[in-house]
Amino acid sequence: MRLVKPEIQGKLYLCLLSNASIPDSGFYRSCLDRMLLTVFWKWMHLDPCEGIFDNPLLYEKGWDKKLNYIIAIAKDGVYDVTKRYTRKWHEVLSRRNITTEGALSAVLANITNDCRKGFTSQVLSTLEERDRNETEAIESDYHSKDYASTSLPGRQSGDKEWRISRSEFGSDDNRSLSSSSCPVRMCIDKHVTRIYNAFYPILHSFILNSLSKSRAVEILKMFRSIVVELRDSPFRMRKASIKRDSSSAKFFVDQMLPSFSELFEALSLKCELGMDGRVEICLAGDPVKTSLALPVVFDGLGDVIHNCNICDNFSKDSLSLPLVKLNRICSGLVLASGEELPFGIATSAFDGIQNSKWEEPNGAKGCWIIYKVLDNKMQELVAYELMSADDAPERDPMDWVVEGSKDGGRGWHVLDEQSSQRFETRFQRKTFKVNSAGFISTAFRFRFLKVLNDKETSRLQLGSIDLYARGS
Repeated sequence: MRLVKPEIQGKLYLCLLSNASIPDSGFYRSCLDRMLLTVFWKWMHLDPCEGIFDNPLLYEKGWDKKLNYIIAIAKDGVYDVTKRYTRKWHEVLSRRNITTEGALSAVLANITNDCRKGFTSQVLSTLEERDRNETEAIESDYHSKDYASTSLPGRQSGDKEWRISRSEFGSDDNRSLSSSSCPVRMCIDKHVTRIYNAFYPILHSFILNSLSKSRAVEILKMFRSIVVELRDSPFRMRKASIKRDSSSAKFFVDQMLPSFSELFEALSLKCELGMDGRVEICLAGDPVKTSLALPVVFDGLGDVIHNCNICDNFSKDSLSLPLVKLNRICSGLVLASGEELPFGIATSAFDGIQNSKWEEPNGAKGCWIIYKVLDNKMQELVAYELMSADDAPERDPMDWVVEGSKDGGRGWHVLDEQSSQRFETRFQRKTFKVNSAGFISTAFRFRFLKVLNDKETSRLQLGSIDLYARGS
């Protein structure tokens, strides 16, 4: 059988291996500039041109493409992953006429067997288990019932006329929130809110134990060094240890460690007492969750340490914003007037990671970003935080208006207005209280009116946006 290079309509998507130096992940490039990524023993869809990941129905549902074959190649085998990308398998089968299904399976199996020659029996057993799990996951995803309610955008990259000529423009009902060329994106940030909430019992314990500000900062820095050790250790074997070789370490283990239990859970980590009296920290669950959470915890600790240092009165009264960040709104939908692909997409403002940012290429003299609350839940916004990005201070927002909507974006009510704001440093957070008491919303809109210097740039950028609701 020959693997045929696709024409514009795409008879075959062939994913070619370009980097397999990492044991548990590989990076792949397709003939149609589409991307697949194997991450942590799982095939995952990744499209950096569109700024979209793990959304394999994008091409069938959003672009209206008629898929035939999607073949993924790795160092340990060749796989037919087409079924992950469709919910119309019978239609796809009618178009798969290069060869018979049996012949295709046999060819792929023979190639896979050749790739695995020389592997140990233990490795082969692990790979076979992975293959079974992957097959079960594909079947499970295929029979999920959320296809009809899934709304995906047409192609965003490339000239508009070119996209229309390829019949990839699509339609997106979600854009009814407002006019935009950007897709509606979902925030994958529930772990960020969980981590922010987990800092509260730690700080509360400091107050209950009458710790001074300097002592509290010392313990936070000690824990941050543990996070660094975990971050720098292998993905599947993340470990760190706490030696009880000083009075500070003994105090941390004996008195303070229990207050960190919620943060350990958010990190999918657990503590165990070693034979020599050390406390061993290791994985307690999915290593992917730990990998996602570690950079958020690292940046969050830096922010907590900074706020402790500048706190005038480290007491129970200080357990509020900006030191304590409870009730952060998460998992909503985001739509922006513009974004920079692939590294400046709108959801980067909500991912809890300091070094990412939302960048609006034409936002210097006016732009907007809308956040729609998950499941249209009514929320009262009581505060929000904005953080400056990593560079280019001339792109910082200076004047803006924050609005809320009760009807999903058809009408707007002003919640807050700011003018002549300046961020003095990079990664600086500013906290703003909302005084429009009692107004509940299902969506929030930031209208940025002006950047710091619109004569030097056409762009606006922000490191992060965090929204805080009134507690229940």
